[in-house]
This record gives sequence, C-alpha cells and structure tokens, in this order.
Amino acid sequence: MTPQELRTFCLSFNATVEDFPFTPETSVFKVLGKLFALTRLDARPLTVNLKCDLDDAVRLRGEYEGLIIPGYHMNKRHWNTVTVDGELPDQLVRELIEDSYDLVVAGLPKAERLRLDRP
Repeated sequence: MTPQELRTFCLSFNATVEDFPFTPETSVFKVLGKLFALTRLDARPLTVNLKCDLDDAVRLRGEYEGLIIPGYHMNKRHWNTVTVDGELPDQLVRELIEDSYDLVVAGLPKAERLRLDRP
C-alpha cells in the first residue's frame, strides 16, 4: 500500500477528515472529531497508528511480530502501530483501518452515530 493509497482509503469512510494538529507532516484521520488513524505519509517505513480491540491487539502483535507493535505514543492497550511496507497483505491493512474506524464510531454518542447513517 502506497502513502496515497493509505490516505485515499482512510478518507473513503463516511464523515472522515484529514487534520494536522501535531505537525504539518502528521496526518490525523478523524470521524466526527475523533481520531481513528494517525500517520506520517512521508515516513519510511510507512506506519499507521490504529485503534484496536484489546484482545485483537495482543493477538495481532504476536501473529505479526515486528510489523504490528504497541501504538507508538498512544495507549498501548488499545492502539497498534502497523507497518505498511508491503510485508503485510494490503487487505489486512484495509481491514485494520476499517476496524479502527468502526471502533471509534461505536464509541460516539448515539445521535452522532445516527448522523453517519444519513446520506
């Protein structure tokens, strides 16, 4: 997955915006103001921080040792840093991004979740 493919995929989710609250180089993808992905698109290797279910986070770290690690500068229990350099299947990376988005949406107040369902 290229940096542009990563960016395009993150922006494909409903009500998602790209923000730069930390540095001009750090892309933060948010849904209704809540972070679900954080990356430096110019970094090598390319990595992305993603929210993850606690049990899945630990399992993924063991299954993809060195490629999925506890979230850098994030809550290590709920965030993973995923290396997006071609060693992981692109489909897995897409699924992890979608899971992160879904977890964040699930934590939104009901009224905001309902807003996402409207066209």
